[in-house]
Amino acid sequence: MALSFLRSSVIARNVKRQLYQNKRNAGYVVLIPEIGEDAENTLLSDNGLPEFNDISIEKCIATISKQSLEYENGVRQIEHASENCKNAFVEVFKPLEKLDSQLELTWGMAKTLYLGNSSLMPTKSYIHIHERAHKARSTKFNSIPIFQAAVTEKNRLKKLTDEEQRLLDKYILEGKLNGLDVKGIKRDRLNNVLSGLQKERQMFRDKVNIANKVFTSTIKDDRLMREFPDTLVYSMAMGADPQKGPWKVTLQPHIYEPFMQYCPDRDLRWNAWQAHVQRCSNYVNKELETGTNLENIRSLRREQATILGYETYADMSMETKMAGSVENVNNVLDSLLESARSMQDVELELLQRYAQERGFDVKLEQWDIPYWQRKQKWSLYGFDEDKIREYFPLPRVITSLFNLCSQLFNIQIVERTGIHTWHKDVKFYDVYDESSDAPIANFYLDPYARQDLKIRIYDDAGWHIAIRNKCTSTETTPLSALIFNFQTPSEDKPSLLTFNEVGILFQRFGHCLRHLLTKANYSEVAGLSNVEWDAAEVCGQVMTHWLYDPNTIRSVSGHCETGEPLPDDIVKNLQNIRGHMSGYNLCKELYLSKLDLELHSKKAFWRDIVRELWPKYHALPFDKYDSHPLSFTKIISEEWGSAYYCRLWSRMIAADIYSAFEEARQGDQDVLDVGKRYRDTFLAVGGSCHPSEVFRRFRGRDPSPHALLKNLGLPKKAIEE
Repeated sequence: MALSFLRSSVIARNVKRQLYQNKRNAGYVVLIPEIGEDAENTLLSDNGLPEFNDISIEKCIATISKQSLEYENGVRQIEHASENCKNAFVEVFKPLEKLDSQLELTWGMAKTLYLGNSSLMPTKSYIHIHERAHKARSTKFNSIPIFQAAVTEKNRLKKLTDEEQRLLDKYILEGKLNGLDVKGIKRDRLNNVLSGLQKERQMFRDKVNIANKVFTSTIKDDRLMREFPDTLVYSMAMGADPQKGPWKVTLQPHIYEPFMQYCPDRDLRWNAWQAHVQRCSNYVNKELETGTNLENIRSLRREQATILGYETYADMSMETKMAGSVENVNNVLDSLLESARSMQDVELELLQRYAQERGFDVKLEQWDIPYWQRKQKWSLYGFDEDKIREYFPLPRVITSLFNLCSQLFNIQIVERTGIHTWHKDVKFYDVYDESSDAPIANFYLDPYARQDLKIRIYDDAGWHIAIRNKCTSTETTPLSALIFNFQTPSEDKPSLLTFNEVGILFQRFGHCLRHLLTKANYSEVAGLSNVEWDAAEVCGQVMTHWLYDPNTIRSVSGHCETGEPLPDDIVKNLQNIRGHMSGYNLCKELYLSKLDLELHSKKAFWRDIVRELWPKYHALPFDKYDSHPLSFTKIISEEWGSAYYCRLWSRMIAADIYSAFEEARQGDQDVLDVGKRYRDTFLAVGGSCHPSEVFRRFRGRDPSPHALLKNLGLPKKAIEE
């Protein structure tokens, strides 16, 4: 998973020649230099923190090479020791924890550098490091002796803690999914299937990346750019003066998505939209067609699941999900759809009327919705992301965020100076518990965009990197890095955030807290490790809910010149803004989630599945040339096959968790008591207990979609109490 985001941003540079000529199975050849004197771990300072200001690519590659070899040798020694072991925790799993410690730290440092300053860690170098470290670490989950040791330990008649049980279950499940209990001809066939999948997914990814860059459209009329935010104008500029143009439209997400919202010219919007939905289809460029790859991937995944003993790939995927079964996911999706679908009809009717009142005299189509949706939001609520930046200066937002966390979770976050970092803008913080004189965790914060030095993805403007996990046996504490692309401060103004960016900061920090405040003993199940995919984003989503609490948003906001908080009318409207066209937006998410599950559950041709599902989720008609699954990289070439629903599931769980805080405020409970319970469950337990059980410990019941529907202003009539 860790590599999935970076491939989409870099492959197309060098892949066009390889795409048609290079037939080797692996995506890359990993060339590791000889291990010389630089191979000693010289990447740490005396204080045990990374030596970021004295790091080099050569040092990173040499160190990861040495550590990977040591890791693989260490796994072999542990395998030998596991043959007659009497206590697998002492003789197998604790030694594995020690092996993990150094490799994970160096790997985390390389990832941090790659996302924080790609001039220090270019893509090609990071891919080498990532794949070498990943290959080494995967040896323990592909080890039959370690797998058998976990099975034997679980079958012993002894009482296990939740954490020990989860640790064993992880090794057993990973071994099962890697086919360690598959023998003979089936094992050979599984290896061929996995090799074929790697090749097909790489080809799919490469074609989509090229297709994203093939389409361009040029705008020369500056009148069309009047409503565009400055950040978008600069991103699209082709000439020396961004304000004079010309400007280039591409299908890159950070260009395409906002362009569709701000472009007033319907023909230009249609042109970009049809290029977007027809990518990699036979209608555009047969050399970049991915339909064959898509069907091959579906077929291979189906065979993989069958060999491993599952009816479908979707059923196999549920092994690592909180939901537990496709049926459970479908029940929730169907319930949400019943509430959202009727609301979508009403929303589109109101939007059509709004557009007609402003001279739009034709029926709204898919390429019109983002533009008029933005305009309507501004008219109804006086809300424009780019126009309220001045109320969210970054220093104030960060101070308020830290204060909120201190109150809720009884921690202190203190900046420490004199720490080596990868850039002068990076700050370092210690996290203190109320009962400890020494920090219990640390994190770096790198807030500002740096042209061409940071990865930019439109819908993912921030990154959390778990550099080091908590581990009792190695006496290590959690270390994280938070990396964003926020506006750079000027001489007379601090960095100013949009409300959406404030949400991203809160979300990433809430996610980070799960890593920083874990109390698990084994790094393999501490913090974010071993959390089921559909529960992974829960803690981040919980944190964003606080921005809809009037008292919190008033403390977070403050005009950069006057200090005045966000105007009362906008504060009151925030809930309405969140619910604006929520039926339409939720139906889109539900459709993509269902499409993913159907593609991985059924054998029907992909276009037949689309045609059957579309009218159930969309009020607007399906365009016969629309081929969106052919560029759906997230589920086809990345790791999210049968898992697209996970973010929506996390949102549902998070809304239900946050409703406990709201109930406390409205009743006679103390909100701080709820904060302590939340810290003691979700933040402390992490992956050392199943999230369904963690939720029950926090909420006293199983989760419900009611809170999510309430937040979105949708009726809950379809969901039984």
